[in-house]
Amino acid sequence: MQLIGDTAVFGDPVDTGALDQIKRTRAHERVRATALMADHHKGYGVPIGGVVAYEDAISPAGVGYDIACGNKAVLTDMPGSEARARIESIMNDVWSTISFGMGRKNAEHVDHDLFDDPAWSVVNRLQLRDKAANQLGTVGSGNHYVDIFTDEQDRVWVGVHFGSRGFGHGIATWALKAGGASDAMDAAPLVLEVDSDIGTEYIAAMNLAGRYAYAGRDWVCQRVVRILGAQILDEVHNHHNFAWLETHDGREVWVVRKGATPAFAGQRGFVGGSMGDDAVILEGVDPAGNALAAAENQAAALFSTVHGAGRAMSRTAAKGRRKKVEGRWVADPNHPGAVSRQEMERWIGKRGVVLRGADTDEAPQAYKRLPEVLRHHAGTVSILHTLSPIGVAMAGAGEFDPYKD
Repeated sequence: MQLIGDTAVFGDPVDTGALDQIKRTRAHERVRATALMADHHKGYGVPIGGVVAYEDAISPAGVGYDIACGNKAVLTDMPGSEARARIESIMNDVWSTISFGMGRKNAEHVDHDLFDDPAWSVVNRLQLRDKAANQLGTVGSGNHYVDIFTDEQDRVWVGVHFGSRGFGHGIATWALKAGGASDAMDAAPLVLEVDSDIGTEYIAAMNLAGRYAYAGRDWVCQRVVRILGAQILDEVHNHHNFAWLETHDGREVWVVRKGATPAFAGQRGFVGGSMGDDAVILEGVDPAGNALAAAENQAAALFSTVHGAGRAMSRTAAKGRRKKVEGRWVADPNHPGAVSRQEMERWIGKRGVVLRGADTDEAPQAYKRLPEVLRHHAGTVSILHTLSPIGVAMAGAGEFDPYKD
């Protein structure tokens, strides 16, 4: 970790665009601490991998458009040998059962008590309830996925990554507009006083979106485990685009984590790599028994860690220049620097991963390697399990992801 200005920065090299954004964020009078996780890169207003502590304030731009985007992993009682023997049919069933892509509805209606939450009175005027009900249990596009893994004991895990879908996007859009935010990538992020009318309403809506995201990931994991014909033995579940009221250095602050995983002592998290790389189940280390330097790093990171490997190439660079074919814009794989479909499939083929959907902007070549990223947080988290993907399902080529995760 290095201290750049007042910001604790993890990782090497430092993304200068992300650093500029966190400096701009840090300048607000309500900010008490900032940090960049080792998987940081430039985001919308606040960088991905950014952690910001506000006193009596909160930032919708910091939480982002995909409110409560996060990961869930469940351990099953299925042995890896059985999953590998059936992986082609398993992935066919996952692909045909779970809804991937923009604006999709779940073919299976999901009823949930979150729709009785009093917070709906805040967001009903936004006319998002029907969209939320229709999309509950859908995965979306971009870097959102359903994966089948095996661990070091050859046990099968199911892992998912997505958030509050169009419901959360609608809340964020309303809050940013109502708060007078500048719609620009490098604008100073909108900050709301928590005791203001809009601040109070945003927090209520954000928490409802958090419940919604949890319910969606619960449903998808349960549905995939049914496809496997297995039982759930354990689960690890966490947001990484959210704000929590926490106490740090004796001060109560709202900690906004945008693409960052909470990692308090004993708290477990599921962190993915890429479609062709291992993921991990990790746990925050107890600072009381930790080395001084590591404990200081934990405090500087506001007890946070990475949410993934982090991008090495932007989506645009990975997909290359776009061209029009039969009236539709598609990536031009011949553009220098682009990752071709063949290169992507060759990578995952070497790992023995069965892929459904996906596009080259999510190719392993577009990401850093997770072990290298985690090395920068050594001593603050411990790795409990290493999960190797055997099946990956994502939205197909040509899907646009507006959620800026």
